[in-house]
Amino acid sequence: MVEKIKTFIKEVKLETKKVAFPSKEELIGSTWVVIIFTIVLSMFLGVVDMGLSKIIQSMIR
Repeated sequence: MVEKIKTFIKEVKLETKKVAFPSKEELIGSTWVVIIFTIVLSMFLGVVDMGLSKIIQSMIR
């Protein structure tokens, strides 16, 4: 069991060396894309929700 754990840890270290981590600039750019997309999507869903609410209210009355 201990040998399997040691082997696993060695393999994880080897695989981690293969990973291409983003630079600071790429990370900041990607973060801004996610933030802007989230804001735009939430605004869109808010407008759709309000519109559907108005339609449902007018159907109920």
